[in-house]
Amino acid sequence: MTTRTATKHADDEVFDFNLNAVEAEVELRPFRFLWGPKNRRFTMQHAEELNVWQLMERADGGDVGAVLSALETGLGKEEWTAFREIPMPQYKMKALFEAYKQHCGMGESGASSGS
Repeated sequence: MTTRTATKHADDEVFDFNLNAVEAEVELRPFRFLWGPKNRRFTMQHAEELNVWQLMERADGGDVGAVLSALETGLGKEEWTAFREIPMPQYKMKALFEAYKQHCGMGESGASSGS
């Protein structure tokens, strides 16, 4: 049986990919919306900017887990807590997430496929 040991590399050695040099291809403008009896303004990070590790932790929760994870991560702890204190009808949550997806370029383009 052979064992492999991790090899430390100096920072100036050749590498295959520089992840530090990757830039976003879109403007990462936050998504802002009003909600609640006092019209509180909430601000969510752009979807492309969300911490992928937090999103992946809820990946096994299906669509609902993905939506909740995106909202919680995008709003941040303080705003998420305030957001959750206001009762939310399902139809409004659906509309909110659709607007967020569209803002982040994840919605449908609206272009017709038929001529």
